Amino acid sequence: MPELPEVETVRRGLEPVLSGARLVEVLVRRPDLRRPFPPRLAERLTGRQITGLRRRAKYILIDLEGGDALLLHLGMSGRMVISPARPNTLEAHDHVVFYTEAGPVVRFNDARRFGSLDWIEAGAEAGHPLLRDIGPEPLEAGFSAESFAKALEGRLAPIKAVLLDQHQVAGIGNIYACEALYKARVHPTRPAKDLTRAEVSSLVEAVKEVLAVAITAGGSTLRDHQQPNGELGYFQHRFQVYGRAGEACARCGDAARIERLVQSGRSSFFCATCQP
Repeated sequence: MPELPEVETVRRGLEPVLSGARLVEVLVRRPDLRRPFPPRLAERLTGRQITGLRRRAKYILIDLEGGDALLLHLGMSGRMVISPARPNTLEAHDHVVFYTEAGPVVRFNDARRFGSLDWIEAGAEAGHPLLRDIGPEPLEAGFSAESFAKALEGRLAPIKAVLLDQHQVAGIGNIYACEALYKARVHPTRPAKDLTRAEVSSLVEAVKEVLAVAITAGGSTLRDHQQPNGELGYFQHRFQVYGRAGEACARCGDAARIERLVQSGRSSFFCATCQP
């Protein structure tokens, strides 16, 4: 599942093409993906201008003139593919196709069909069921050592589980939780309430740095992820622990090996020597 850096990479790739563009045609080639598409989607979009693109957690919001918005989730294999002009043929899994007045075409391609498109009426974003309970954005000021320390008070859950809880902080997935915990020298199974204030501060900074570096690198290429221009992300070549079980720890050298354990059905990678 694409995490925050991958989604932000896609948003940035789409912005020059879609922001300010007017949609002259929208082709909806099936009634649903993970959920049914909004009713009359093609009709409601045709002729509308896109005023901007935003990201919230792992969602992309496509703002429309008049205040409405499309809420896009890429799912496991979703891709937004940009063509400079109308393609002669469409691929089998091009489920929604956006034709712009200026010429470029954007195709929402999703082979596994776990993606989604939802309609948000003007003024209804805060109450949308997929957005209303999401926590602060990790790269914004609302996610701080002070606020996160308060969120951890009394929490018996492992710190990694709290990082993955979208109610506590938005958009962090399994990969970047592992990487941030390693950078902050915090073991993934530590009870959240036991972290010291210094450790919380270190973890918050680690989250921000790991995500920022991954976005700059263009996101990670795992399974089907691609940027809109077809280029692949390369942050996976910089992973310190994720997927590296049995390899030497980058900090400890041959004195310690990266270990793997399963937490709530997800793999955690860590160094037991430098992540006490």
